[in-house]
Amino acid sequence: MLWTILTPVAIAYVAVMALVFFFQSRLVYYPGVGREMAVTPLAYGLRYEDVQIRTADGETLAAWWVPAEGARGAVLFFHGNAGNISHRLDYLQMFHRLRYSTLIVDYRGYGRSTGTPSEEGTYRDADAAWDYLRSARLARPEDVVIVGESLGGAVASWLSGKVKPCALVLFSTFTSVNDLGAEVYWFLPVRLLSRFGYDNLENLQRISAPVFIAHSRDDDIVPYAHGRRLFEVAQEPKTFLEMSGGHNDGFIFTRPEWVAALAAFLDRHADGRRLEPPMDADGRR
Repeated sequence: MLWTILTPVAIAYVAVMALVFFFQSRLVYYPGVGREMAVTPLAYGLRYEDVQIRTADGETLAAWWVPAEGARGAVLFFHGNAGNISHRLDYLQMFHRLRYSTLIVDYRGYGRSTGTPSEEGTYRDADAAWDYLRSARLARPEDVVIVGESLGGAVASWLSGKVKPCALVLFSTFTSVNDLGAEVYWFLPVRLLSRFGYDNLENLQRISAPVFIAHSRDDDIVPYAHGRRLFEVAQEPKTFLEMSGGHNDGFIFTRPEWVAALAAFLDRHADGRRLEPPMDADGRR
């Protein structure tokens, strides 16, 4: 009798593990949530340029360049795993008010970008965005703040370990995708099944730039403990900002005091030099 009961349960469990193993990318990426541009920065009165960035493996990334008058520096922004750049206008407005020009990029397979998302692909996208910012916008590493939101935090920390920006800012991100997956899918051997890394803890050990981490105690997707653990691992100088609200409503820009905390961090650790516009063919700016 016991064997009769356990056999179908075991078969079902193995079937679930197989589905997770073969289709796990669908649990990580949600490019289908908003492939169309919902709105542009013009809705917030922000001047912007549509940008197309070619990756080393031949994909084309859709991006926006939002310049700020008398910019103190540039922000390279990597968003979370759902939606696209048109759903992050509040971030663009915030950094514009702080006098930072922003390059915000859709990963391959997101928005109007070509290709299919993958972990290695998002890293190639990050490399391409950095190269564009350095070449087309003449941004120096010491003038660039790399910012990541949720999944984008892992892309941002990976890139920061390579290129040495003036600062790294992480919003509502996790220690690693496997740590988070093991908590969410506690009934599955996630670490054995996973083909993903996105390991912020490992990345932070290679980062010497100042780090700003913001996380909410009420985060319903990435537990607050992840943010605190990241802060413990990060090297000095570092700043932690405790927010409130859920994962999708506890953003940095929703309260003036949170924006003030980020502004104070940037005042202390960003160079604050003006970004010069790119020169034209005659050598004029």
